Amino acid sequence: MTSTLANLVDEVLLNLNGYTMRQDRTTHLTANIDSSALTLSLGSVTNIGKGIVEIDDELIWLDSYDRVSSTAIAAPYGRGYQGTTADAHTQNTKVTIAPTFPRISVKRAINDTIHAVFPQLFGVDKTTFSLTATQTTYSIPAAVEDVLSVSWDTPGPSGEWLPVRKWRYDSMANVTDYTNGKTISVYDGITPGRTVQVYYTKKPTVLSNNNDIFETVTGLPSSCKDVIVYGASYRLASFIDPGRLNYMSAEADLADTRIQYGSGAATARFMLALYTQRLAEESAKLRDDYPIRIHYTRY
Repeated sequence: MTSTLANLVDEVLLNLNGYTMRQDRTTHLTANIDSSALTLSLGSVTNIGKGIVEIDDELIWLDSYDRVSSTAIAAPYGRGYQGTTADAHTQNTKVTIAPTFPRISVKRAINDTIHAVFPQLFGVDKTTFSLTATQTTYSIPAAVEDVLSVSWDTPGPSGEWLPVRKWRYDSMANVTDYTNGKTISVYDGITPGRTVQVYYTKKPTVLSNNNDIFETVTGLPSSCKDVIVYGASYRLASFIDPGRLNYMSAEADLADTRIQYGSGAATARFMLALYTQRLAEESAKLRDDYPIRIHYTRY
């Protein structure tokens, strides 16, 4: 099944809500709003109070509400609150009241984890160039972190790509001559005009849009998805300690009395252990699939 950023956020929230024994209070919009509207028409204002609500990825600070008309009024500074983006929202969209873990925070934790897994986990890509008789050194993409293999397309109908035995990767090439600052030098006797192919590792790319597909954008294998989910979960789990949560309802407070203080930290350690184990497993698997080849340099 293809996973998007929105799917990952939902999985992280499912993990965290299960451990906190809490369900955020919600209602819905009964009319469309644009990015500057301050009046929200809601399905119910029973649980609404002065404070934060979440619609899609936007946080909004509410100043007041009207139980008769089932409307809430945002403060003049309330749209796009806490660095989120004010956006238009459609009728029937879910409105979360005082979200324990705002989606924007979950997205940051997911992308922080994607950054953190490198170099244990890496993306794989390739680049090609045509070999010139008088040239040994060629520019390669700035995204290259390490070279996995180099091969060249042999002449004739065989379609065989032979490994290049003598090559050198330079990660600190002269930027005056090579804008990207990275080059590969080829010293084998390759037929001029033939295509040389370079497979390389690169840092995973973070996710930006809700419909970004995990493996397509990050460059990581789909099997690494749970590593990112566990990593984001443990980053957020320390905030679920009852002593650090605002009162939400009498029922929630009663449930908290049965949860030992520090349970959030314990949960974070548990999630960290899962993350560490899966990270090690995926790292070993990835390096088995893409071993860095030994290469030879000319002296």
